[in-house]
Amino acid sequence: MDSIIIGFENLLQWLVKTFDGPLWDATVIALLGVGMFFTITTGFVQLRLLPRSFREMWSGRAAGGDSLTPFQAFTTGLASRVGVGNIGGVATAIALGGPGAVFWMWVTAFIGMSSAFAESTLAQAYKARDENGMFRGGPAYYMSKGLRAPWLGVIFAITLIFSFGFAFNAVQSNSIVEATRNAWGWNAEIVGIALVVITAGIIFGGVKRIGQISAKVVPLMALFYLLMAVIILGMNIEKVPTVLSAIVNSAFDFSAMAGGIFGSLFSQAMLLGIKRGLFSNEAGMGSAPNSAATADAKHPASQGLIQMLGVFVDTIIVCTCTAVVVLLSNDYGSEALRGVSLTQKALQFHVGEFGIHFLAFMLLLFCYTSIIGNYAYAENNIRYIRNKPGFILVFRLVVLFFVYFGAVRDGGIVWAFADTVMASMALINLVTIVLLAPIVWLILKDYKEQIKAGQFPVFKVQNHPKLIQRGVDPEIWK
Repeated sequence: MDSIIIGFENLLQWLVKTFDGPLWDATVIALLGVGMFFTITTGFVQLRLLPRSFREMWSGRAAGGDSLTPFQAFTTGLASRVGVGNIGGVATAIALGGPGAVFWMWVTAFIGMSSAFAESTLAQAYKARDENGMFRGGPAYYMSKGLRAPWLGVIFAITLIFSFGFAFNAVQSNSIVEATRNAWGWNAEIVGIALVVITAGIIFGGVKRIGQISAKVVPLMALFYLLMAVIILGMNIEKVPTVLSAIVNSAFDFSAMAGGIFGSLFSQAMLLGIKRGLFSNEAGMGSAPNSAATADAKHPASQGLIQMLGVFVDTIIVCTCTAVVVLLSNDYGSEALRGVSLTQKALQFHVGEFGIHFLAFMLLLFCYTSIIGNYAYAENNIRYIRNKPGFILVFRLVVLFFVYFGAVRDGGIVWAFADTVMASMALINLVTIVLLAPIVWLILKDYKEQIKAGQFPVFKVQNHPKLIQRGVDPEIWK
């Protein structure tokens, strides 16, 4: 078994070394460009309709049949978003890129909220029913129906499966091991086996069970983590202006440049902030639409607004809490500390040994719910490619292998592999949602007109023959 894992690790190192740089050069340009494109063309939807997104989320807690409620779809998406990226990813970005990386995480989140709205609205519009009567959908579906390019849907589905089913789950299990080893000295192999066992118990239960668990666990664990951050903020309130000043001032320090073809355009802080911001909030990546499509929503734009809210909660709130905790400590400039270890050290600085144990426990919850949320995305896409029981079984076993692989291998290669596959799927999705932008604009216009008329928005596709011509199924929206 060890020789297989070592050989596989060598293969991943070659893939990362060959493709990571060029992919990220293109992804950074596309991420910022597409985000600005939808921000402008939707009239700053992330500002004007943010209050409405809270209302949609809160009112979407009931649905008929076996489909997920809009709230369950929101928390499934949040389960995947809120995890090690908010804790270890933020700390790594600060350690390597300085406080300015936080600023670029904010920028990525703000403009990415419009991309998140667009992709999740499209996912709802092009959703389908499976053999059990549940809704399924996502980028692979709107590529196939909206662009009439099923081959592109298959390519995207493969990249998402590698990203979420394999790479990201390895990152989550790796972070659980790091946190529990720091706090309690737990053995990596034993933790890995335990994670495999409890993950298997959930993923063999299906997407509905994942949604039910996420709806209960995610809001509670996020609340506890935010409460700890608020307490630390209150203890150091006089230092906050200095921290905010450091974030803004160092954001535009281009003395440390990034590598790659476009290295002269990006500072290290900018590149790391965008990378870790995208890993954390997934805006425009094409992941959250997979959960958005499962909701029994009354209007595609309503779920788009709910998933847009997920980006806000993930980065503007949760990631900022981690950043403040780290930057208010004395250890973020140490090259020896990064990732989860840096965040644990920062909490220890503020609240003593309790901080190490608190974060280890929170990471167990954060990362575990991310594992099952990631799996939900990947299963949706494996079923798009081939919905056969034997094929699904093999896929689940490979997922469990990656959970164990991440637990017992070095975190550096695990993170690097995740970055590489994340960039590939993001690029495909970003190009697609730009091509389908007229669909997004038409749906948003319909939604706003109903609000203006004092109605609760309900989508009637028969009023929009252009959408039916572009592949939206009228039977789904009867």
